[in-house]
Amino acid sequence: MPWLNGTQIKHRMKPALRDPVTVVGYPTEGDTISVTSGVVSRTIFHYFHASTELLGLQIDAAILNGYSGGPAFNDEGKCIGIAFHCSQCQNVEGIGYLIPTPVIMHFMKDYEKNGTYTGFPVLGVEWQKMENPVLRRSIGMTSNQKGVRIRRVQPTAPESQVLKPDDFRSGKESALVLSILYTGDHVQVKVLRNLKTLGFDIMLGTHTQLIPTHIKGKFPSYYIIGGFVFTALTVLLLLSEYKYQSDAPVRLVDKLKHSMAESEQVVVMSQILVADFNFGYNYEDIENNHVLCFNGKPVKNLKSLAMMVESCNDEYLKFDLEFQKVVVLKTESKGRNPKYPENSWHTFSDV
Repeated sequence: MPWLNGTQIKHRMKPALRDPVTVVGYPTEGDTISVTSGVVSRTIFHYFHASTELLGLQIDAAILNGYSGGPAFNDEGKCIGIAFHCSQCQNVEGIGYLIPTPVIMHFMKDYEKNGTYTGFPVLGVEWQKMENPVLRRSIGMTSNQKGVRIRRVQPTAPESQVLKPDDFRSGKESALVLSILYTGDHVQVKVLRNLKTLGFDIMLGTHTQLIPTHIKGKFPSYYIIGGFVFTALTVLLLLSEYKYQSDAPVRLVDKLKHSMAESEQVVVMSQILVADFNFGYNYEDIENNHVLCFNGKPVKNLKSLAMMVESCNDEYLKFDLEFQKVVVLKTESKGRNPKYPENSWHTFSDV
């Protein structure tokens, strides 16, 4: 193997602002290595590709198409990160982004420790800044206290057993701190509740997202009945349907940004295939609409929908969608669709 005799790259864990940086890669339309240089211009906490918040670096060295995954070195020849994104904004040049070394090392150590990638831990709360003086006084904060107000707690998170909405937290875990912690680690959290200070020991975990960002390399699950295609809403589905999250309907983006995992999945009607059974239904009217109920029973996930349909002996199959929209099929249409290959009229796999 040619790399066995190579020189091991050294890493720098904490790059600083204004540190010189040199990015190496193989851009498109070329067959030789390319090098660009600049400085670390700022720290970021949002990864555009992953829809998540982690420590990242913005640099003013150009990152061209084909640079992704290439190393970035400081002036000592130490690797400070790898290239992963360049700005696509018009009239903006020379802005690129790096995944810094602490995040990379966390990924590698996590795999070594657990035999699989468990992800970065999160504290399953949403918070509100406490900068307004009247808001601060209303909960008993002194002028010297700093922190945030917990407004919602993830119902599936372990901390939901101890933390409550309207608790005041003296500080918040930053992306930098979470970049060095692992699932299963414990953190000490102090809150102000009813003018009393309480302390809790909380084990960090990676909590279930209602709209998952990734499906871990699996094929998307789907269910087809009478030409109607049902699937679970994911970030990948939004990107495939609308290219950018900002182009997706507000109702779907709202579920992504603000809904918590009280149910297991958001099932949507993603397509209508040509079939005699669905004549008269307009795809534009029900495109990616949330499926709320089947024959009056709540739809918790895609598998539960498939099981309810398969076991239904009623005369009709009634699907209640959001905005009071309804789709109804004859129960006898199950398994009767000559336009599809045999045994493909419904297909389902676990997410």
